[in-house]
Amino acid sequence: MMSVVKTGVKYVYRFDEGNAGMVDLLGGKGANLAEMKSLGLPVPNGFIISTEACRAYMKEGLGLLDQLWPKIVEHMHYLEHLSGKTFGGEENPLLVSVRSGAPISMPGMMDTILNLGLNDRTVLALAENTRDPRFAHDCYRRFIQMFANVVLGIDIDHFEKVLREHKEQLNIKFDHQIPEENLAKIISRFKEIVKSESGEPFPQDPWVQLKMAIEAVFRSWNNKRAVTYRKIANIPDDLGTAVTVMEMVFGNLGSDCGTGVLFSRNPSTGDRELFGEFLINAQGEDVVAGIRTPQPIGALKEASPHIYEELKIVAEKLERHFKDMQDIEFTVERGKLYILQTRNGKRTAKAAVRIASDMVKEGIIDARTAVTRVTPKEIEQLLHRQVDPSADLSSIAEGIAASPGAATGKVVFNVDEAEERGKSGEPVILVRPETTPEDIHGLSRAAGLLTSRGGQTSHAALVARSLGIPCVVGCEAVNIDLIGERFTVGEFTVKKDDVITIDGTSGKVYTGEAPLIEPSMHEEYLHHFLDMADMFARLQVWANCDTPEEARQARKLGAKGVGLCRTEHMFRESDRLSIMQQVIVAEKAEDRMDALEKLARLQKDDFVEIFEVMQGLPIIVRLLDPPLNEFLPKGKDVAKKLAQLRSEGRGESSEAQRLEILLRRIEGLQESNPMLGFRGCRIGVLYPEIYEAQAKAIAQAACELIKRGVDVKVKIMVPLVATGQEMCMLRTNIERAVAEIAESYGENWRCKIGTMIELPRAAIVADEIAEYADFFSFGTNDLTQTTLGVSRDDAEGKFLAAYVRLGIYTEDPFRTLDRKGVGALMKMAVEKGRSAKKDLELGICGEHGGDPSSIAFCDCVGLDYVSCSAMRIPVARLSAAHSSLGLLN
Repeated sequence: MMSVVKTGVKYVYRFDEGNAGMVDLLGGKGANLAEMKSLGLPVPNGFIISTEACRAYMKEGLGLLDQLWPKIVEHMHYLEHLSGKTFGGEENPLLVSVRSGAPISMPGMMDTILNLGLNDRTVLALAENTRDPRFAHDCYRRFIQMFANVVLGIDIDHFEKVLREHKEQLNIKFDHQIPEENLAKIISRFKEIVKSESGEPFPQDPWVQLKMAIEAVFRSWNNKRAVTYRKIANIPDDLGTAVTVMEMVFGNLGSDCGTGVLFSRNPSTGDRELFGEFLINAQGEDVVAGIRTPQPIGALKEASPHIYEELKIVAEKLERHFKDMQDIEFTVERGKLYILQTRNGKRTAKAAVRIASDMVKEGIIDARTAVTRVTPKEIEQLLHRQVDPSADLSSIAEGIAASPGAATGKVVFNVDEAEERGKSGEPVILVRPETTPEDIHGLSRAAGLLTSRGGQTSHAALVARSLGIPCVVGCEAVNIDLIGERFTVGEFTVKKDDVITIDGTSGKVYTGEAPLIEPSMHEEYLHHFLDMADMFARLQVWANCDTPEEARQARKLGAKGVGLCRTEHMFRESDRLSIMQQVIVAEKAEDRMDALEKLARLQKDDFVEIFEVMQGLPIIVRLLDPPLNEFLPKGKDVAKKLAQLRSEGRGESSEAQRLEILLRRIEGLQESNPMLGFRGCRIGVLYPEIYEAQAKAIAQAACELIKRGVDVKVKIMVPLVATGQEMCMLRTNIERAVAEIAESYGENWRCKIGTMIELPRAAIVADEIAEYADFFSFGTNDLTQTTLGVSRDDAEGKFLAAYVRLGIYTEDPFRTLDRKGVGALMKMAVEKGRSAKKDLELGICGEHGGDPSSIAFCDCVGLDYVSCSAMRIPVARLSAAHSSLGLLN
């Protein structure tokens, strides 16, 4: 096989040869260690094998390591020189960690080996040098267990079972309480397990250990959990991982030692405070694995004030240097602080917005950088529900609030089951003692996560925050029986499939389905952040709203107008439905006009309030769109009432006659396919008085407010237009009605009149329609239905999900625009419309107006605004900014 090692290419780098800009080559961990070394921070010495070497290994396998081995040995000798220790030495042995480090952070997804270099001889030397035989044997048993699992692929449960047996015999709870004599026995058992499971004795040669460990870290790039994580996080599969080899420092040497994880700001709330956890007399994996419940970092003030102050200085320095909130791993060895890693910290959506906003105010980053730091998906996560604080609830347990939001679901204990049931759309709460990186497939499908062990920086907490799911960890009152698939809390027993609610904001656990409420979106820092986003957006974000209340909410959330006010929603109020029915059943025009005048007066009052709320901003009011029969009762109900009157001998009564007329009208309006029937502008063409009455109500509301000095910017939209003739006829009627009202108020007021493009033919003849329209608003819900020939209501319950799963549709076309089909029609309509009318205003008011990908498409084809439901406005505002900045496509 031809060598893939390129002549003259450097594959191995000392820390002092790298920097943070080399992240693609050295991985995030290695590049940042090199950068910290250059800043003079207390980083142990080491070297990095590059991602390029990993990619070469993927092609050539072990042969790559054989070719690189002389360089690796050379760098190990350099480490020996710096440390004054000897790798494999029997007097002063050098131990190293071998750790993965991808260019994009994948916390816990790939493999690490600590304490490498220990064997039956070097463990005795370590015991002699440290004068702590218990410590040395503890490191050795940890190394055998980790090496056997990561490198040799032996199930870790074999080793955990031995540890449990010894702790039960000794009546102790934690691993660090096991005495030296028992550790020696455990090491012997561990080596027997390795021989039994692998067929080979545990390797005693440190150089063999090192080579096997490096290969294992390279291999871990393609382990199941890493592949799953990359798929969830949209990380490319061809990046590879670097391997960092670093001199070991020990946090498990005694009470003046420890290890911890520190965030420079609170990753849940964004507060500017040191946040994290530490353990006395422990190694790093004890914290992240959740095996022992750590102490909060604040407690370090009392335990070791000088270390706490040093950490504050380090955190501040790193945050200002990297210009982002940092996730820092540290170890204290006999009173000396070492920094083992820093990276941009994972955070909740709430914290992401807060940190970005605050860092601009603090002068650390500019507004443009801040806007790129938060994704539309994270803004969407702010829509997580919360437990209703007014509800009289009693929790059964309380743990550590690790990822905010509340979730209700059925309890499952098996990770694979959580994945399968979550895939089907069933809300489940995954309950585990702790989680491991292998659990990512189930975590990503669960509605929420509850663990009995671990802390804020445990794997469970970290992954839950990155996935945006509610999580409670370290809930020690929860006693989990995985075999029996149940957990108990005192007198309470919760079995598999029982419903619970977890509150990742408070840490509380409730039995049953707790009442949940939608969160408030009006925090000051969110407004500040979205105002910054607006600075970079070309597209404006408007709102779909039909009531004054919705208009107020939309305005508070930053809408720059109303893109869709549906007048038919105003007709469905109980006091108006009967009047609307009079309009529909009227056989004489004068009867219809009487009812319409009553309705118009009521509707005018609605318009006044909405226009006043949105004063100064544009408002598009859509005239009646749905089929008339939607406002009538069901024919079978009317027939039943009529039959009852006849059976009572009242068949000639006025009520019976009214029901007979109503029944005939219902039957006359009955349609096989109402969506494509007598609706939209077709009603306005055949019953012009309906649209004229609505236009007059709009004009009356506008003129009343103008008289009061209110700035009204209302526009009228005609739905379901397919021909230029329809638009010409209806525009003439609407203009006449508006002019009549304006004249009666003594105002020279006119409004823009446009149409909704929701039929393929309308897009094709957009230039013809544009001659009579001041604006187009794409109604992409119906445009998608009519383009695909798919009824949304029918498809969602029958085949739509299967089509997405089978890849026939890449996305649900009713959530994300079908660019090749619907999008092509939109692009055609834009080009043709503006060829006929250069200043034609263009927008979208379908559900796609709140979808980030669809917003990017709308920006690309040159629309002026997107309009969406009020609660989607924050997502749309950031999406519009990201589109302009080239972050969405």
